[in-house]
Amino acid sequence: MAKPTRRWIQSAHLSSRKDLFLWASNVSRGPSAKFQVENIHTMAELKLTGNCLKSSRPILSFDRSFEKETHLKVLKELFTQIFSVPFHHPKSQPFFDHVYTFSVVDDRVWFRNFQIVEEDGSLAEIGPRFVLNPIKVFESSFSGQTLWDNPKYVTPTAHRSMLKKMNAGRYQQHVQAKAAYQASRPTEPTYAMDENDQVFETIVDEEEEQRKQAIMNRKKPLKKRKRKKGKRGEEKSSEGKSISVDS
Repeated sequence: MAKPTRRWIQSAHLSSRKDLFLWASNVSRGPSAKFQVENIHTMAELKLTGNCLKSSRPILSFDRSFEKETHLKVLKELFTQIFSVPFHHPKSQPFFDHVYTFSVVDDRVWFRNFQIVEEDGSLAEIGPRFVLNPIKVFESSFSGQTLWDNPKYVTPTAHRSMLKKMNAGRYQQHVQAKAAYQASRPTEPTYAMDENDQVFETIVDEEEEQRKQAIMNRKKPLKKRKRKKGKRGEEKSSEGKSISVDS
């Protein structure tokens, strides 16, 4: 019995800690491929209903697009070596209860994980989800001659730079539109003025107005009179003694 070929997947973060890259490689002989991971969603985030047993075997399902181009055939072989269970592996179970699907959409590889619910083929998604944007395929493991290079790939730094330039262009357009609006506004009145309208205006004499204001300042405000409170006392006679009445 032949010994299964070793394989390895390695993921690394850039210094900016914003972009995730993944390597898929056959360590012994190659080839290897580099991907950028996009739109990744974990199982804890999705909270889907699917579930599978530990150490069970997965069924690998590939889109027909993997048979159309050469670099996709190489990627299919890499994914088959990485995600399939080796023959007579001691920790594997002899049954299948979930499916790994690989689909090619917009020149990217979309990964999904489904549970086989019934024998009729009904599925329930387990997770996680992620999209792999292929960058390069190398002849050896993590090195060697470049077999394929993605001509449509744009680095994340260049993408963020393009977004900043677009936002700067929007600001410039806003400033230019505002300047054009100010330039298009009329500088003269939009309707004709009639010279006879001033006839109905009231002429105010400044001296008379100042004299009235001075008179108003001379008047002092009236003060309110305060009422005195009366004192209560006992009534006394003229001699200073109280009068007693005999019964």
